[in-house]
Amino acid sequence: MQFGLYVFVFLGLVGLADTDVVPTCRLREEFNLYGLYKEGDIILGGIFEIHFITVYPELSFTAKPEQLRCERFHFAGFQYAQSMAFAIEEINRDPALLPNITLGYRLYDNCENLEVAIRVSTALISGEDDSVTDYSCTGTPPVLAIVGDSASTHSIAISRMVSYYATCSCLSNRKEFPSFFRTIPSDTFQVKAMVQIFKHYGWTWVGVIVSNDDYGLYAAKTFIEEVNKFGCIAFSEILPRNNDKSEILKIIRTIKQSTAKVIVVFSTGAYLIPLTEEIVQQNITGRQWIASEGWASSPVFHTKELLPYLGGTIGIAVRRGEIPGLEKFLLQIRPVFDTKNNLVKMFWETMFDCTFPDIAINHNFSHLLNSKICTGSEDIGKTKTAYSDVSELRASYNVYKAVYALAHSLHNLMSCEPGKGPFQNNSCADITTVQPWQLLHYLARVNFTTHYGDRVSFDANGDALAIYDVMNWQRADDGSVKTVTIGLFDESAPAGQQLTLNEDKIFWNFESNSPPRSVCSESCQPGTWKATRKGEPLCCFDCVPCAEGEISNHTDSVECFKCLPEYWSNPSRDQCVLKKIEFLSYEETLGISLTTIAIFGAFISAGVLAVFIYYRNTPIVRANNSELSFLLLLSLILCFLCSLLFIGQPLHLTCMLRHVVFGISFVLCISCILVKTIVVIMAFRATLPDNNVMKWFGAAQQRGTVFVFTVIQALICIIWLSTASPVPFKNTQYQNSKIIFECNVGSITGFSFLLGYIGLLASVCFLLAFLARNLPDNFNEAKFITFSMLIFCAVWIAFIPAYVSSPGKYSDAVEIFAILASSFGLLFAIFAPKCYIILLRPEKNTKKALMGRAAPKK
Repeated sequence: MQFGLYVFVFLGLVGLADTDVVPTCRLREEFNLYGLYKEGDIILGGIFEIHFITVYPELSFTAKPEQLRCERFHFAGFQYAQSMAFAIEEINRDPALLPNITLGYRLYDNCENLEVAIRVSTALISGEDDSVTDYSCTGTPPVLAIVGDSASTHSIAISRMVSYYATCSCLSNRKEFPSFFRTIPSDTFQVKAMVQIFKHYGWTWVGVIVSNDDYGLYAAKTFIEEVNKFGCIAFSEILPRNNDKSEILKIIRTIKQSTAKVIVVFSTGAYLIPLTEEIVQQNITGRQWIASEGWASSPVFHTKELLPYLGGTIGIAVRRGEIPGLEKFLLQIRPVFDTKNNLVKMFWETMFDCTFPDIAINHNFSHLLNSKICTGSEDIGKTKTAYSDVSELRASYNVYKAVYALAHSLHNLMSCEPGKGPFQNNSCADITTVQPWQLLHYLARVNFTTHYGDRVSFDANGDALAIYDVMNWQRADDGSVKTVTIGLFDESAPAGQQLTLNEDKIFWNFESNSPPRSVCSESCQPGTWKATRKGEPLCCFDCVPCAEGEISNHTDSVECFKCLPEYWSNPSRDQCVLKKIEFLSYEETLGISLTTIAIFGAFISAGVLAVFIYYRNTPIVRANNSELSFLLLLSLILCFLCSLLFIGQPLHLTCMLRHVVFGISFVLCISCILVKTIVVIMAFRATLPDNNVMKWFGAAQQRGTVFVFTVIQALICIIWLSTASPVPFKNTQYQNSKIIFECNVGSITGFSFLLGYIGLLASVCFLLAFLARNLPDNFNEAKFITFSMLIFCAVWIAFIPAYVSSPGKYSDAVEIFAILASSFGLLFAIFAPKCYIILLRPEKNTKKALMGRAAPKK
């Protein structure tokens, strides 16, 4: 409910009773209405909510039903009516506004009931004279304009008029309600204000309760649509029209069962009273209530009993204003004994809990015996009710603005210059016979500023400027509820500045005295994504961690995003970081260990070479082909050192050299061993009679054989490098979390030929050495060669599966290990026995010892 302004066009229906008599239209029935009346040149009507409850008569169907009776006097509603009377009195005293025109009024109580509201509107339209004889309708209607009704539903139903307290967004439809204006914003703007508060506090899980009328239903529809854009509705309940206890209990159960801590109520005070009574009865606390303007500032709820339950309520209230002189006007009221002003008597009796004698005698004599008598001289200034409270003039201020809007429209109508009017043939309206449709033209264009400084005008839909106070229910000094303004919503302000809140002034009715959390599911932090629960609202979800290699870097992400190939998710999955580049480094333990072993192997080989050079003239060195032994030791040194090319960050040069040096070094090594094996076999054959084979395989042929075998490997390397050279390669596929910086072999065929050729030479060498192992020499080198080739082949056969299955830098470590193991195998198997004799058993390093034959086998 909110304040609005009506302009109603009266089209009277007349009929002729008899052609032979003076035509007359007579009232068939007079309604028993509660009202206030003042005569004037132009009469303005008003419909106000002055009673809460309507009592229906019992229907016996044997007699004419009694009229409806209204109960539970609403002091605030009576203040609204008196505010209209005050505004009209003030205008009549103003010589500058409507000079020589006196405004009058007819103000009625609608009892917050549609049937009564229709009867009231009918009385305003028809007037109160017993008969009507002016069928030409040339005079001013009984009521030129109406300020009222107080409910959106009434405004829609009563000939589609407007209401001073109706805010339903449906009334902004100019096609359906062309004569509707209001001095209060539409519910559309109220919903915007609420939504901004919800966003400000992060409330996404909300309960909604609405009154079963156009005000509540339309407001709820707009609110739910707006909330669904960023949150969810936990439940939506409709207050029953007839205060059905079972329906109220159903709503209470829903509130208790829901996890929503914030509940919005779009309702008038009368609809809400039964629910609040049940809330107190069942001790429902721990809820943050959000009040629509229909009850946000209603004094009905400002009691001590409701403070523990509704304290801390945040409400949207119509703009507060000030009306100078209103308080004095309200306090000087005195009872009058006039049927047209019977509301004053009712007010007086309710205010002072007394009864006037004439009322008691005429209606209920027994009541007189049980009540004190009203004297009419009671001091209203000593009372403290919503009637005399002018500290929070909201509804009354809008009534005041509505009356002044009509007055300024009439004044502009009177100021029309002849021949420049807005009507047919540029005519002006005559103030003595003005019609509502003429007033409507000026009302749509009215623009003035009140004494309080507020501008009054209407947009194309007849709506007022949207500005609200944000209220908070707090504890008053006497323990009751007081409303405190904590903020402002101004639709005309720049985006992002429309809502202002004074956080320090807000009272939160919770133990923590802080805003509650009202979410179905807590926000998903960065590193997770929202997985909606099947069959539940979108606000109810689970937070699922992002998979490896994916991130979400903002709250409530609906999906995770894959990192770029060279990036990987950090442990918290909220950032993509550069992948760790992995390669076998000289700085890590494994790299240092392998480097140490390789250098150690190279030094041992160099030491053995030095021993052989030093003892090159001894029989054991000369007998084992010293030249090939020297070359073999040099190749072993290269084999040890080539493993260093596999350590460190891969470069284009090292990628090419590592396998080339490795391949050529090992082929040179195996070639020397192969030739030594051939020499052993031929040497044995040369001891047989008439065998001169050694002359065909002398030193030159041995060197040539080694050279040819090595050149073949070199050609394989050249072809491989020229077709598909090994290059540095950042492998992001093998291990997702790391970049394996490795050397891509380029051509698998070239690499296979390189290894295959080494394997071929080793296999031939092993076969020949195995065949020559039992030759009857005292020092048969073929046995040691066989053992060394056995170690060599075993190492490289085991290397293949280990290399394939080793991840990242460990594949290089496996290859280095194979190089070092096979090199040490060759070094120790072939040269350890010789060094043992040379250094430790020099007595065996003689020609006689070497030429001695082994004992014959038995």
